[in-house]
Amino acid sequence: MPTTLSVNLNAIAMLRNRRDLPWPSVEGLGWIALQSGASGLTVHPRPDQRHIRFSDLPVIRNLIDDEFPNAEFNIEGYPTDEFLDLCAGVAPEQVTLVPDDPSQATSDHGWDFRKHRDFLTDVTARLKKMGTRVSLFADGDGDAEAVAIAKAVGADRIELYTGPYGGCYDAPERAEPILEALGKTADAALAIGLGVNAGHDLTVANLPPLVRRIPKLAEVSIGHGLTADALEFGMAETVRRFCRACGQDI
Repeated sequence: MPTTLSVNLNAIAMLRNRRDLPWPSVEGLGWIALQSGASGLTVHPRPDQRHIRFSDLPVIRNLIDDEFPNAEFNIEGYPTDEFLDLCAGVAPEQVTLVPDDPSQATSDHGWDFRKHRDFLTDVTARLKKMGTRVSLFADGDGDAEAVAIAKAVGADRIELYTGPYGGCYDAPERAEPILEALGKTADAALAIGLGVNAGHDLTVANLPPLVRRIPKLAEVSIGHGLTADALEFGMAETVRRFCRACGQDI
């Protein structure tokens, strides 16, 4: 199956929040993304609500349920009790747990699975009782033992942190060893039955090599680069371009 695209709506919400106005519409642009071929929508509600607001969550849930029942809602975040309660309230198909401090501008590393094994085991069990798929943010450094711990705590998938790979946009000679490390991490995960997602600083240019190296990559979650391209090409055409970069015939 080709890699699917989940459109991260955070950048759109951040732009909306610059003014006390209802546009750009998170719901409306989410609708365009799904109508144009995206397989899901992603949000990362932070405690300060600086982009996605808690009030956005039921709106997105209803959009998917009412008009795109085959799409998925993916919620990312650090698993505080408040975050887990938000997830329980809207029943996302997937929850992606990230080890972010609330003050971070964006996610910039994966879990230390050895250090947080017991914590992640408890949180994962709590989420699985809600009926959601659980994905854990992971460094793509080829650490097979860390991947095995992710499996042991009960996760269904890992999401490879691709920030260092995306950071090679102006130095492509640095990309190959990083891509290979991501690939080895994915190989280790797939070999023990974990699904593999990826996200962070992915673009139309760097997606095809990633998909070639990880042909069983299940999903990519993309926000910043996709939103930037949407300013130039429009949301509908941008989603189609990213879907094609994922290997989809669209």
